[in-house]
Amino acid sequence: MLIVILTYEKPLEEIDALMSRHVAWLKRHYASGLFIASGRQVPRVGGVILARSGDRDALAAAMGEDPFVKHGAARFEIVEFTPSMTARGAEALKSL
Repeated sequence: MLIVILTYEKPLEEIDALMSRHVAWLKRHYASGLFIASGRQVPRVGGVILARSGDRDALAAAMGEDPFVKHGAARFEIVEFTPSMTARGAEALKSL
């Protein structure tokens, strides 16, 4: 599984101005099966995306197309891990 940590580099006004394009970009990658879950960090300093394991370079390329990243409003970090234990009901995460 791959986890993407987005960190905002610009004020929230600039983030909000890009939000509709960012959401459209997210939807495209949900439709392709790449993304599993996403949402804002609390407090609102960035976001988190869970992605399927596979081609880390392809994920990095996709992240480079995120409107937040393209416009210098956010930077990203990719963390890969292999779930070895899960809560009951979340066993499917081990195969992502």
